Amino acid sequence: MRIIADFHIHSKYSRAVSPKMNLEEIGKFGVIKGIDVIGTGDFTHPLWFSELKSKLILDKSNFYSLKGIDNSSKFVFTGEVSLIYKKFNKTRKIHLILISPNLETTEKINKKLSEKYNLSSDGRPILKLDAKEFLKIILNISKEVLVIPAHIMTPFFGLYGSKSGFDSIKDCFEELEEYIYAYETGLSANPEMLLKMEECRKRALISNSDAHSLDKLGREANVFETNFNYESIIKKIKEKDFETIEFFPEEGKYFNDGHRNCEISLSPEETYTYGGVCPVCGKPLTIGVSSRIKKLSDLKESEGLPFKSLVPLKEIIGEVSKVGILSKKVEEEYQKLIQEFKSEFNILLYEDISKIKKVNQSVALAIEKVRLGDLLIIPGYDGEFGKVKIYGEKVKKIIPQKTLL
Repeated sequence: MRIIADFHIHSKYSRAVSPKMNLEEIGKFGVIKGIDVIGTGDFTHPLWFSELKSKLILDKSNFYSLKGIDNSSKFVFTGEVSLIYKKFNKTRKIHLILISPNLETTEKINKKLSEKYNLSSDGRPILKLDAKEFLKIILNISKEVLVIPAHIMTPFFGLYGSKSGFDSIKDCFEELEEYIYAYETGLSANPEMLLKMEECRKRALISNSDAHSLDKLGREANVFETNFNYESIIKKIKEKDFETIEFFPEEGKYFNDGHRNCEISLSPEETYTYGGVCPVCGKPLTIGVSSRIKKLSDLKESEGLPFKSLVPLKEIIGEVSKVGILSKKVEEEYQKLIQEFKSEFNILLYEDISKIKKVNQSVALAIEKVRLGDLLIIPGYDGEFGKVKIYGEKVKKIIPQKTLL
């Protein structure tokens, strides 16, 4: 069966996260989005873990269900840590995702980390700990826990990030690199880009929303064709046998190089022309994902893995209606479409366009353009999100979309 999973989200206990990010709302909105399995996020936070422990119950799939609630996504224990430390005379800042097999293992991780670190300060705790040493701690607890470098190309906090990362996984994890089975693509990269790098071709590439609010759930996700249980999905990840749902990477905050304060956005070639410094202020540019991949890649082109880049349904409705996505009109049309076609992913990916036209022709035509990748895209840079428009004076033809499971 087809299973859509989003492993990396945050709870109300993380900074800059909506207070509505509680289990009940996450589970409900997961169904609306079409997410079958969703990460708990933030399992290291004591108050959040207490809620997880009291509200979730293990079911026969070895995923967790909300007690007393039937219409909800299933949950899997996940968290993220921020590691800040010095290695090779440089400050490193690395984010790692954890996928834990069960409550008991999760509790052991929390207990061990709490012996030395304050886990209550944030849903994503900051640990002054080398990534290799952190991985060693986790492996000593259970080799069934997946440790996955998050948004690997992001300049800040990505494994390969230009500001605080490494040029190779071996520099980061040394002899323990074999225990890293997967990377997270992040919003500013997709599999087609990352597979130009040999180290990315050796590992699975998962995609997740890193959601801080309910509307952002599932903006990136993973699609599995397998049995509906925890073991089958983990096996598929390790075998690299799945597909992903992606942002258009240009829309991510770090696709191009640039300086936000100077409103300068540059391609890798333009950055080279300017010698890596901002043509306005003369300071070093924030080097984005495109340049970083170009530097670390061993291939000019890659065959890529099957994936699909999407524009969120509310953004599509807002553009064709010429109103903001928070407007009452967008919400009403969104709810009407969900009621008719079950979930957002079903509408964006799988539903017959002719059927959507019967409900809203303008939205259907826009979805068709998105499926073809026929869009106007202005790349993001230096923390500034890019812009994706379905209609505009100029249309940029993106690589043709591939069909998902």
